[in-house]
Amino acid sequence: MSLYRELENHVHEQLSRRNFLSKTSLGLGAAAMASLLSADNSLAKKVGEKGAEAAGLPIGHPHFPPKAKRVIYLFQSGAPSQLELFDYKPKLEEMWGKDLPESVRKGQRLTGMTAGQSSFPLAASKYKFQRYGDNDMMISELMPYTSGIVNDVTFIRSMFTEAINHDPAVTFFQTGSQQGGRPSWGSWVSYGLGSDNQNMPAFVVLLSKGRGGDQPLYAKLWSNGFLPSIHQGVVFRSGPDPVFYLNNPEGIDRTSRRRMLNSLAKLQQGQFEKLLDPEINYRMAQYEMAYRMQTAVPETMDISKEPDYIFDMYGEDSRKPGTFAANCVLARKLIEKDVKFVQLYHQGWDQHGNLPNDIKIMAKSVDQASAALINDLKQRGLLDETLVVWGGEFGRGAYSQGKLTRDNYGRDHHPRSFSIWMAGAGVKKGFVYGQTDDFGYNIIKDPVHVHDFQATVMHLMGIDHEQLIFKHQGRRYRLTDVHGKVVKPLLA
Repeated sequence: MSLYRELENHVHEQLSRRNFLSKTSLGLGAAAMASLLSADNSLAKKVGEKGAEAAGLPIGHPHFPPKAKRVIYLFQSGAPSQLELFDYKPKLEEMWGKDLPESVRKGQRLTGMTAGQSSFPLAASKYKFQRYGDNDMMISELMPYTSGIVNDVTFIRSMFTEAINHDPAVTFFQTGSQQGGRPSWGSWVSYGLGSDNQNMPAFVVLLSKGRGGDQPLYAKLWSNGFLPSIHQGVVFRSGPDPVFYLNNPEGIDRTSRRRMLNSLAKLQQGQFEKLLDPEINYRMAQYEMAYRMQTAVPETMDISKEPDYIFDMYGEDSRKPGTFAANCVLARKLIEKDVKFVQLYHQGWDQHGNLPNDIKIMAKSVDQASAALINDLKQRGLLDETLVVWGGEFGRGAYSQGKLTRDNYGRDHHPRSFSIWMAGAGVKKGFVYGQTDDFGYNIIKDPVHVHDFQATVMHLMGIDHEQLIFKHQGRRYRLTDVHGKVVKPLLA
């Protein structure tokens, strides 16, 4: 029997079921939710992965046994300087104030903010580095708590990207393309793996700011793009209404909401029978998800019942809703609820001037909580099945932007080399991968492109990045586009 006939028969099957289910207390939306988000998606099993893709449905299972069941991505928006944090370069102190040699720069592209400078004086970090851990990793004094977890961490010091400005660089990391409109990373994971908890989204976004005035973040970074709308990231906010429009309007109780959804399901059913547009069911599935989240979300977002030792571990900021530290506590609670992809965005790292002062503020806002998250997951037995990622969209250059003094300087964007770290499921512990030159300017060993990094994380989740595809406007798309390779030396 042809794939088309299989799908056609399944549609008629579903319509008959809906005629019955719409009369029950759950209605069409619950059936759609169970069908679309279950890890045992019947249609995906029936028609195979290519059929599921053609039908626009989540595949619902990994390609091979995963090492990581969940991901917490601590994205440091604005690009933290690797030279002040993780990539120690004594050569910069030796050559402080001298021009970056042309033999190092090699005419590489600069942003409009420094391209007009008459000189490029080298700026050594104001902060000291020390060796930590079993492998004597060099970590800045700005990150005292992170230095305490280095035996659990893999550092990649040889990341690179083509994007040289913030918006395309962040978009590239999060969607695999520098232009907007593509599905976000978390949406691909939701599409590929489905959900393990039908009362919670598979993909949740948390936002925080380290200091005022920084690069903006846009909804395109957690958009479903051309994937079905059920895979869009859901932003959880601090305060009494963590999700917009989740609570019932004044005068509407939960029973009334249930009746309204059942009536809406009947209307949607009629529309689906006429149009056979799957997005009708996806929309209904979102309504049902919102109904279920009314109970699950407030409980999860309430951190007031956490014991004092947790707040002591994550730092005083963890008691303040909306901070990076509080969001790290929430991230742990979310993965305990089987949310597959938790994306934290922390703004404030764009330091073109006054870097020594501002990076100290930013490091303090994340250091303790980032380390606490690793230790907290570890003590709960969750680190072995959770992957934590920490890093920004690109790095910072070795020379000063603007006037250079011993106590003050800035650094411009640098896509040629930068550092990130990972910890947890499936990655090596106490490991450093890649190397930059004496100026931290060019990679001299083991480069890792953004698409390579994406492919590696997807591999850890049991996904073959070349096989998770979606056909849109006549072309097959994937997160890594037509690039990317798994960086196997990073794997435990």
